[in-house]
Amino acid sequence: MDEQMNDLNDAKPSAIYLGTVMHQRFFPVQYRFNYRVMSLRINVDTIEQEIEQGALGYFSLNRFNLYSVYFKDFGARDGKPWRPWLEGLLREYGVEQRPARIELVCSPRFMGIVFNPLAMWYAYNAEQKLIAVIGEVSNTFGQWHHYVLTNKDGALSALDGCKKLQAQADKVFHVSPFIDMDCVYQFRLQAPSEQFQLGIYQHQQGKKMLVATQAAKAVALTRKNLFKAALAMPFNSLKVLTMIHWWALKIWLKGGKFRTTPKALKNTNYSHTEMRLC
Repeated sequence: MDEQMNDLNDAKPSAIYLGTVMHQRFFPVQYRFNYRVMSLRINVDTIEQEIEQGALGYFSLNRFNLYSVYFKDFGARDGKPWRPWLEGLLREYGVEQRPARIELVCSPRFMGIVFNPLAMWYAYNAEQKLIAVIGEVSNTFGQWHHYVLTNKDGALSALDGCKKLQAQADKVFHVSPFIDMDCVYQFRLQAPSEQFQLGIYQHQQGKKMLVATQAAKAVALTRKNLFKAALAMPFNSLKVLTMIHWWALKIWLKGGKFRTTPKALKNTNYSHTEMRLC
């Protein structure tokens, strides 16, 4: 098994994703905007060796740099390695087999600043089949939630080429103070490769309310490409936070109704629920 994991990990190193995010809201306030984003596809098992062997220079794990990622930014957020946490979470959803490869797609810290409204986890078996997808959603109040999609110990689907997976989940986590909780998310997922595509469609009482998509292309995780990304898209997370609050202000000025965090969720920093195949 270890040999298989090494072969698989070697075949899929970490990478940079350069692309765009689009948000469109249909009611009660309408808007649409796009912005460029830089994110990383991190091979959880090999990233430390890639940093040591690749002379990345501008990128570090668990220490300050131009770009960095910390164990405490994702997953259990307790500062411990990600793999044991993810394996434990998957066991709660019936996945007993140990993933051969785990990937995290996220925005890294830039000059120590980070905010990920959504980070995505992908787990594969030894045959390179996707066995789990986890959407890690964060709000601006310091809370986070995992939406977990599995097929027990079976592969989710033959997600090769451009085939996409569809799943849904009830909204149980408070994100925007201008959207009610009686919503359903529909996800369109694709295993990360040279292209990264993700679509989230939020419905309220059967009506499409919000669409969020991300589309990106991979480039090698190198010192040169990190420097080019820093020049093109500096302070990526700060820009996202600014836009979230800017659009919240515009929605409020246009008459949007402000909703506080539901009482049942105020003292819950972390939770997780199931995503379901459609």
